[in-house]
Amino acid sequence: MFRKSLFTSLLLASTSLFASTPVAFDDAIASVAHDWARVSYQTPAAEKSAAFGAVISASQQVAQTFPGKAEPLIWEAIVLASAAGSEGGLSALHKVKDARELLLKAEAIEPNAMDGSIYSSLGSLYAKVPGWPLGFGDKKEAQKCFDKALAISATDIDTNYFYADFLASQGQYARAARHLNLALAAPPRPGREDADAGRRSDALALLDSIKQKHGDQLASK
Repeated sequence: MFRKSLFTSLLLASTSLFASTPVAFDDAIASVAHDWARVSYQTPAAEKSAAFGAVISASQQVAQTFPGKAEPLIWEAIVLASAAGSEGGLSALHKVKDARELLLKAEAIEPNAMDGSIYSSLGSLYAKVPGWPLGFGDKKEAQKCFDKALAISATDIDTNYFYADFLASQGQYARAARHLNLALAAPPRPGREDADAGRRSDALALLDSIKQKHGDQLASK
């Protein structure tokens, strides 16, 4: 309990900092990115909900501080989608719907922002969210979004991981493995070492699972 309260307090203090102290745009984005990585990859599952709540507040403050910029909207969407994934169930649907709206707003401002993150994030949402009547999930839309993301940056670690996850869910294990290897070979992102390490761990885990369960399909390709 103490650890949870301490961690949440630190994140809330970070949120308050945006409101009280002028910060540079890049620093504000980097702060949200690092907080997201910390919660995503270093925070115990039982503490994630409260921790993500604090990062959502911080990302909203950044978006308000820098209106008209695509990156804050993208990060707010990423944090909302991650929080929804951590929660699961129908209660998370409003978060993913809000995330999609934010990504569409960001697309209207700068479609190529953050190396195609708008489209890789939208692709992941369309792939994972339930379809009508519960949600907006749509596998065809997911494919279209991933195609756009890959056209912007074919070597991006997140795009290749999310696309591989989608392909694996469709039973396309050999193609999924190829994109996971591309994710693992992706060039490092300066200042995003924490996120890169976490995403490589995700990619390795998925690749290992595919090899164990569907190695015969990989060998035949």
